[in-house]
Amino acid sequence: MRRRSFAAVLAAATLTLGLAACGSSDSTAGDKDTLKIGVSPVPHGEIIKYVKDNLAAAEGLKIEIVEFNDYVQPNVALSEKQLDANYFQHLPYLEEEVASKGYKFTALKAAHIEPLGVYSKTVKTLAEVPSGGVVGIPNDPSNSGRALSLLAANGLITLKDGVGVKATEKDITANPKNLQFKALEAAQLPRSLDDTAISVINGNYAVETGLKPATDALALENGADNPYANLVVVRTGDETDARVVKLEKLLHSAEVKKFIADKYQGSVLAAF
Repeated sequence: MRRRSFAAVLAAATLTLGLAACGSSDSTAGDKDTLKIGVSPVPHGEIIKYVKDNLAAAEGLKIEIVEFNDYVQPNVALSEKQLDANYFQHLPYLEEEVASKGYKFTALKAAHIEPLGVYSKTVKTLAEVPSGGVVGIPNDPSNSGRALSLLAANGLITLKDGVGVKATEKDITANPKNLQFKALEAAQLPRSLDDTAISVINGNYAVETGLKPATDALALENGADNPYANLVVVRTGDETDARVVKLEKLLHSAEVKKFIADKYQGSVLAAF
């Protein structure tokens, strides 16, 4: 699928704007109190919207939310200073982006975990996956290795010793069902279920498309000590910006932890 330009993504994005006292839209140009943050819609956008609607005013913080439906443009927008921060990625993905694109970014504290899960429309257990079955996995290196590791942990394949979540298909040492791997952009994986025996889907895209990881996944990552916690990212040097400090305080509050537990019922886990 062809990637849209940042301008096209931004034009289609859902903007949540603070309102000025007079009731008109609040322009953020030169507004030092407004933090413009790019998010994946679910759960990141929902979590930030909860902060905006329920906690931010007490800290004197205004938040503008820009939603993105891919994993590339939020970092482009942050680098180009179209955003003050983004909240959509985990540290291994960020490290890949920094290594390949030279971004000068700083990751803040872990906020939540979206367990990666295995889903299917055709089988009810992993034992039923047919020989030669097509398996959808994310195409970005951090998540593809994570997906292969999850499949190995559940006995569908065997990987070389020690490769863990850095595994590639070349590291598969045993594939008794002769599974056929189909690497897709992460956002496409829920739609791939019509064409695959199973697909390994990131938690945010699963939740966004109506899947319930806690009950619908045939296998699910363990949340304990999970290195794939999602977090806020800023340009290096902006981590001490007063707006960012306020957001981090609120995002890691008891109120947000309860909101995550109540709303997602185990499909998304607080990482603090």
